[in-house]
Formats: sequence, structure tokens, C-alpha cells
Amino acid sequence: MIEMHDVTKAYRTAEVETTALNSVNLVIHQGEFIAIMGPSGCGKSTMLNIIGMLDTPDSGHHSFLGTEVTGLTEARLAEVRKNNIGFIFQSFNLVDELTVAENVMLPLLYQRVPSAERKKRVQQVLERVNIAHRAGHRPQQLSGGQQQRVAVARAVVTNPKLILADEPTGNLDTANGEEVLGLLNQLNADGTTIVMVTHDQAHSDHASRIVQMLDGRVLSENVIGLQATKGHRHVQ
Repeated sequence: MIEMHDVTKAYRTAEVETTALNSVNLVIHQGEFIAIMGPSGCGKSTMLNIIGMLDTPDSGHHSFLGTEVTGLTEARLAEVRKNNIGFIFQSFNLVDELTVAENVMLPLLYQRVPSAERKKRVQQVLERVNIAHRAGHRPQQLSGGQQQRVAVARAVVTNPKLILADEPTGNLDTANGEEVLGLLNQLNADGTTIVMVTHDQAHSDHASRIVQMLDGRVLSENVIGLQATKGHRHVQ
């Protein structure tokens, strides 16, 4: 599904240049649940942003579903994103002025889905994440766990092939965090590819493969869970 070869990304100011990714190579197959781990500043979020086409590499190659996306226009990248990728952020990123149902409906408006179909899909996904009883409430009327469930619903209402989650449990207590991870596991079991950035080893255990990063490089990849017998592979 995703192939990154020799991907490099640096951020520059007038005084300093910081290399966020340094010749990264990574392949993600359809249906995987990947956890990206590493210390603060190691390049995890930059990796996620490039996978999600929210940022572009300075050099190297990045392909998605067999198509090279490096060098595509922003309009084309936006088209690929909205048709294939759902995003879940640590800070929820809900619109306070909209109801739960209206927040979840936003991606369908961008896709110009007809009104009747929008309402049907929103109702279905709210029921799926057990938040339908709050459809008419606004985000500030919800707990943190409920807001993150709404964010998950918004990410999956378009039936994306890929979900990118950046510390999706970072603002949640243990019980609500486990609930969100359970939702991600359920989505993965249904066939959705998940790539999650996390700093919590216990949370990474929900994944089928852990990618460890350090200083902008992929340090190692560890297949876990039912695939653990395939062992540990270090990446140069």
C-alpha cells in the first residue's frame, strides 16, 4: 500500500537546519496495524505527515497504492487524501460550533455525498462507535473519551483504506484510551490499514508491527502478536 525509499525531510530556519527524516525506507502492506515509536523529536510525526501527504519529502520516493505521489500538485494530493485516508489527532480537532453529527458529516460534504446518504452513513458510524445518543450535542458537552470517539467516527465515515492516528490516546485516561484502541483494532479487523504514532509500549502492543525510530531513521521493525514467530528485523 505504502512504499517510502530514501525519504529525507529537513526543516530550516534562518539560523539552523533540523533533519527530521534521514534516508527512511519503509513498506506498509494493506491490512497492517503499524505502531511508530521513538523518543520525542525522532521524526515520528513527520513520518506520519508524509505518509498522509500533509507534508512532502525533500528527496526520495513515496508511493501510495502503486502511484508515486512525490511531486504531485497540492490539489491532486488533497484529492488522494480525501478519497483514501482518515486522520485521528491527539487534540480531537472537532469544530465547537457544530454538533457531533455535523462534525462527523464534514468529510462527506467535501466528497459531495448526497444528503440522504450522508445522514445514513453518519448514523451508522455513530452507532458503530457507541456515540449516537450524543449526535445533537456539541463537543464541549462531551468527555474527552466521547470526543475522541467522535473523531474516530469522522475518520472512518468515508470508509478510508488507511487511518493515520497521531497519539490518539494522549489526552485520555487509561480506560478511555483502551476503548479508542479497541475501536482501532476493530477497524483493522474489518480490513482498514492503521498507522499509529505512540510513545506508550502498552498501546503499541495492539499493533501487528512496531517501527522504532531514532534521529530521523528507522532503527528496527518488530513483528508482534500472532506474527511474532516471524521474528525481529533490523533495518540498516
